This record gives sequence, structure tokens and C-alpha cells, in this order.
Amino acid sequence: MVEVFKTNVQQNEEAITLIQKLIDHFPTYRINFDLSDCDKILRMEGERIFPEEVVGVLNSSNYECVILE
Repeated sequence: MVEVFKTNVQQNEEAITLIQKLIDHFPTYRINFDLSDCDKILRMEGERIFPEEVVGVLNSSNYECVILE
């Protein structure tokens, strides 16, 4: 399963920090950011993804995150 999220992450350093937080919550997921995309895409791949939890992790770090349909 793959989920794609729109974020407001701007810097590579921020993305690295957030990836580590996400890995702490979802250790079996494959996670990456595409900061060159206008939507600052967060892509997560795993067996079962819980979008609300992903959004919660980013929101708790003061970043915007919404699932792309």
C-alpha cells in the first residue's frame, strides 16, 4: 500500500528529522520526501498505512500534512 501526503516541509534537514520520527512510529514503512515537488510530497509505503497517525506525527512537529486523493 502507498499513501501520498502534501506537506509544508521546506528543507532537507527538516525532512530527515521527520523521516526519523516517522520511522520510530512506523519502523517497517518505506518513507521519503520529494521537496522538489510543489506539494512537498511525503510518500509512505507499507503493508497497512494509517493516514491519521501520519498526519498526527507531522502536526505534532508543527508541520502541515494532508493526504492527497
